[in-house]
Amino acid sequence: MAVRIRLTRLGDKKSPFYRVVVADSRRSRDGKVIEKLGTYDPLKDPAEVKIETERAKYWLSNGAEPTETAKTVLVKAGVIKASKAKTAPKSDKKKKETK
Repeated sequence: MAVRIRLTRLGDKKSPFYRVVVADSRRSRDGKVIEKLGTYDPLKDPAEVKIETERAKYWLSNGAEPTETAKTVLVKAGVIKASKAKTAPKSDKKKKETK
């Protein structure tokens, strides 16, 4: 079973509120979850992040893969360290000039 740490969306239209959860990767975004780890409120300034760090570390140590968005939330909460991932350099596409 592939386990992911990801966000489920709550809140009304135009006012998102997210719950950080552990779920099977084959389930839908708002489907059945294994465990709720915390919340993320992007509308507050600065964004409010509440995570149960011990449980998040437990799931990470047992092989749960965070999604890209969940990873940024976990970095903000201080659960994992920010890694400077090496990305491929952007290619310089030559523009075709027409005369």
